Amino acid sequence: MLGENFIYFFTIQGFFMGIVFGVLKSFDAEGLLVYTFLITTFFYLFSHIIVSLYYRTSVGKLYFFPKESHEKRLDIFANEINKREKIIDSAIKITDIAVSTNSQDSEKRS
Repeated sequence: MLGENFIYFFTIQGFFMGIVFGVLKSFDAEGLLVYTFLITTFFYLFSHIIVSLYYRTSVGKLYFFPKESHEKRLDIFANEINKREKIIDSAIKITDIAVSTNSQDSEKRS
């Protein structure tokens, strides 16, 4: 389970426990809201502490990142992008020349 999902789950559990405790212990609406808020806040903060301790102590998630192979692949991608930009630039030049030639031919005909 992701840490974020654990926090959501634990906070909702605290909310419902706060409502139950507030209904059992309070005699007015203000007491119900106060109990619900305090217990929900406690569960929220407690879940953050649990998740932070879990991520701090979990060592098994470390892995090797192959930086060199990623850099080589990124260089290949950059070269491909540069080649395609050159092709597009030459196509734009050819199109501009064709448009200007076409406009000159249409002026001569008129």
